Amino acid sequence: MRLLFLLFFVTYSLLALEYTLADTSIANGKTTFIIFPKEKGIVYDRVAHVDGSYQIFEHPLDKTKMYALIPMSYYQTPSKEKLRLYYKKNGAAFDEDMFIKVKDGKYAKEQIQVSKSKVNPTSEAVKNRISKEYDEAMRIYGTVNQESYIKSAFIAPMQSAITSDFGKARVYNDSLKGYHSGTDYRAAVGSAIIASNDGIVALVADRFYSGGTVLLDHGQGIYTCYFHMSRFDVKKGQKIKKAQQLGLSGASGRVTGPHLHFAVRINKVQVDPLQFIELMNNKILKEI
Repeated sequence: MRLLFLLFFVTYSLLALEYTLADTSIANGKTTFIIFPKEKGIVYDRVAHVDGSYQIFEHPLDKTKMYALIPMSYYQTPSKEKLRLYYKKNGAAFDEDMFIKVKDGKYAKEQIQVSKSKVNPTSEAVKNRISKEYDEAMRIYGTVNQESYIKSAFIAPMQSAITSDFGKARVYNDSLKGYHSGTDYRAAVGSAIIASNDGIVALVADRFYSGGTVLLDHGQGIYTCYFHMSRFDVKKGQKIKKAQQLGLSGASGRVTGPHLHFAVRINKVQVDPLQFIELMNNKILKEI
């Protein structure tokens, strides 16, 4: 897996409360995190941002630390962003501000030709289906299990060439329709797709845009997504081990050909999956 960015750790002190911010400058669509030491009398609550509020959890592997993942939306413009930390010290409530610089990811554009019915659906039945599928997915992504199912590093969902990176502006049939929300892997129909880490199956469904879809809940608001599948080998609610086969790749949904679209959501926010894995494996799932 390619290295996507460098992390610079900075340790701060707020009213004698220490924390470590992984990177004080990140691009839109990327993820950073904050590490807090467990201290007697300190109860951590959340880190708030204009785009959302992020819970502070016990570190998945180091029980002496707490941490919060901070996902930055793809649509976040370059700016100096304020993060507000809420916590209690000996029963008294405190809030303190910290800042992070968001820079432009400078993502490229790509032209894609697909069936017109997949670009601008006119059928009310199809529109209702799309709306229901979106609402269902957002309910899932908004469900935050306090437990972490992660016990080791993340892995790629398959060993194959990457054909399209996260963040490229998508121009479907000469019409701009958002951005590429994940990473595409070359995969002939019938190629095995495996779980990136331990988790619980949150959804198994055939959806209009993403086709055959599996969503895995890894706990603490982290989800991995596997799209355009041709066969499912798992069921909703099933506990999954890392590298377990989820099903087979396909060409279902809005596609130009068979491939696997792999994505990551953190507290509903879509982020660069490869940068997220690099962050988790090299900085969070190792001793800080």
